[in-house]
Amino acid sequence: MPFSGPTFTFILGFITASVFWWLMGRMQPLWREIRENWRISREAAKARRSSGVEENHRRNTLRRAQGMHLAASLFALDEIIETPRLLAPPHRAIPGAPPITEDIVARTLPYMPSWPELAAVYQAPTLSLGQALSGAVNLVITGQPGTGKSVALAYLATLAANRDPALGNLSEAVPFLYHVADLRLPEGEIKEVLNPILDAVSEQAPVLDLTRLPNFVEYTFKNGQALLLLDGFDELSPDEQVRVNSYIKAVLGTYPNLRVVTTGCPEHLDGLVKLGFEPVALMPWIVKQQEEFIKKWGDLWTQTVAMESWSQETASQHNEIDPLLINTWLSTNNRTLTPLELTLKVWAGYAGDSLGPDILDAIASHIRRLAPQGTPVAALETLGMQVALSSQALFDSRSAREWVKNFELPEDEATNETKSEITEEMAVNGEKQKTGPLLQKGKTAPVGKTGAVPASSSLLSKMTDSGLLVSHPDNRMRFLHPVFGGYLAGRALAAVNADSALLQQPDWTGKLMAMRYVAACGDATGLANAMLQQAQMPLQRSLFTAARWLRDAPREARWRGRVFAQLAGLLQTEGIPLTLRAQTVAAFYWSGDPGAAPLFRQFLRTTSFELLQLAALGSGAVCDSKTIDQLSSTLFAPSPSAQRAGCLALVAIGTAPAMESVARGLLHGEEDLRRAAAEALANDPNEGYAMLREGITLADILLRRAVVYGLARVDEEWADEALQHIRVEDDQWVVRNSASEVLDSKSEPDLRVPRPLTTPSETPWLIEFAGKQGVGISPGSPATEILTTALKSEIEEERLAALPYLKRTPSEGVIQSMYHAMYRDDPEMREAVFLVLCELAAGGVKLPVPEKFGLG
Repeated sequence: MPFSGPTFTFILGFITASVFWWLMGRMQPLWREIRENWRISREAAKARRSSGVEENHRRNTLRRAQGMHLAASLFALDEIIETPRLLAPPHRAIPGAPPITEDIVARTLPYMPSWPELAAVYQAPTLSLGQALSGAVNLVITGQPGTGKSVALAYLATLAANRDPALGNLSEAVPFLYHVADLRLPEGEIKEVLNPILDAVSEQAPVLDLTRLPNFVEYTFKNGQALLLLDGFDELSPDEQVRVNSYIKAVLGTYPNLRVVTTGCPEHLDGLVKLGFEPVALMPWIVKQQEEFIKKWGDLWTQTVAMESWSQETASQHNEIDPLLINTWLSTNNRTLTPLELTLKVWAGYAGDSLGPDILDAIASHIRRLAPQGTPVAALETLGMQVALSSQALFDSRSAREWVKNFELPEDEATNETKSEITEEMAVNGEKQKTGPLLQKGKTAPVGKTGAVPASSSLLSKMTDSGLLVSHPDNRMRFLHPVFGGYLAGRALAAVNADSALLQQPDWTGKLMAMRYVAACGDATGLANAMLQQAQMPLQRSLFTAARWLRDAPREARWRGRVFAQLAGLLQTEGIPLTLRAQTVAAFYWSGDPGAAPLFRQFLRTTSFELLQLAALGSGAVCDSKTIDQLSSTLFAPSPSAQRAGCLALVAIGTAPAMESVARGLLHGEEDLRRAAAEALANDPNEGYAMLREGITLADILLRRAVVYGLARVDEEWADEALQHIRVEDDQWVVRNSASEVLDSKSEPDLRVPRPLTTPSETPWLIEFAGKQGVGISPGSPATEILTTALKSEIEEERLAALPYLKRTPSEGVIQSMYHAMYRDDPEMREAVFLVLCELAAGGVKLPVPEKFGLG
């Protein structure tokens, strides 16, 4: 029977709907593909629209980076830079992983990120900035003021702006390089996290790009292409750092694929450690770099600056001197100078406007060079003092006007001040000396402003125009460099009794620099006594703060003896971390005091192998040639560490008798001594390299094998070619295998590169350890209890591997467990715990004294 009308309609509708939904189901992949193509097309169009903006931004960033150094008024950064390197941190222990062979320095000299000066003397392993970033973690570059942290950021921005392959997988990253003062950070909750960065980008962008900048910035951050480089975090007071930390946390929370690099003071990284930043210490310049810098400066000065009319006029007045003679003179007594200090010394040497032979004179010369003509010294010192006492590295221009208003000249006098001869008194090394006008005509080297907001005072405006001050948005200002502000503050505070005001402040760079220059320019007995009373285990931070004052302070200062005595006592204390004791060696070396050499000489007679090792390293650092016989005897001590330290020290001294002693160890020593001698010779590019070249050709198998490890430390093309030749051509398989091992290790990823930790629930060794304890690890759990148990494991690798995780949860119980581990008779664990405690303290954790737990 034929279907009735309603039934037929129902069946037809059912069939049609079924076919329709069947077709829709089959077309789902096609629809997904179409939507994906639309999305890709939109993003490609967006990328095309922003490509021009990106190129303009890269050019602006490059221009900014090339001017972010002290001598920017004379040379571009690329013309004068010495490539920054980072001190390689110890590799992270991984239970079950193959053992790692360290070089002689890593096995002999403790890792001291707060005192890296000895690492430069002995040429410890380093990382390039590209290598350090390859581990996919955010970095904070640490170092004392003047060590080149800002230049390192500028160099990194230059690499990124130029898409340099040296950055590896970050070669296409888009750099955003700013001082923290360039960001208008809100007081309260941050709603639009990119607005401060967008405002900073807009300051330098072409007008035609302004409408397209928001999309470009958002697109770059969203797609993980942004590389945020924040300068100036190390300059801020703790309160100011809290705001910046909150902002960084908000940005990383919104854009987790963002990479951030900032700067920090080694002992004060408040908040950054909690955000997962890895501290990496900037490596001081070695002697070779200092010599290259001086030569480079001389060449550029002769080719460019010397051609200026004012320079030729000055040269004719002083009878032009051969640059070779100037370079020879400038190359002496530089070993403890920071890059900033060496720059000031060389600049003053070539400009002929030095106020004296000391580094304090070089600082005073540059301040005079920068300050507006006729500016009263008291005005500069008052400004520096108020910045230090108010804990405001970034100060409001309106406040600054009040600070210096008594030094303002009436307008008619101000316009005619260039006609007057003003004589100022400048205290240099605690002595008063007469100088001419604070700034001589023709010597101004303006660095330029980075912000568009002028100071409201004519005197402040002139300081900003001359480059001594830098203006930023929202009426904020700062000194061009914290060293200049600290120096001026120290000079002013040395004349008043402001010890209590400084000591009541929390530690920050401005306070520490002011105290350092108070000690250099006045009587710091009260400050030193207070610091020594505050010094306590496990870190002795106050003692080492005072130790930083020793180099520039007058030799007759009453407090020096107490600081040296406390350092010497700590150096001799057994059972405490070797790293802590080695820091005292670095402090003696840094001080430049003539009493350091006899002290190390005396300790070379000790029966303690640890003290012998440290005394040898100290003697080599101060280049004490009177210790050559004693150091030669350490090559045959029953302690491998003492043998290695002796080899390194003799090569550092570098005289013919010292090198002959190392050569005897290479030729006639046991296998371990031969290797130590060969690796130590790699630190000497003259006699050392020559000995290694000759050693390759000798018949002694053990000698050639030792030379292979020495060549591994030589970062030269000829050394790599020699190793390749040995791997193929040497007639002894043991030598060929060593060459292959060395070459293979160079091509593998560096295990010292900082990398993020896996979560406890996804960490194989911890899961296995927990299983042996009969427990599991829940996803997202910090696993503190099982990690604390691992800290007491009988397997050393498990104890060491637990520390980086426990650093994330520094409760009192965790710290107590760390203290007990540090005071056990386990040298490697002791050093590892000490480094973790240093990092926790830098991150703001208040460490109790060991006596609280019955230790110490």
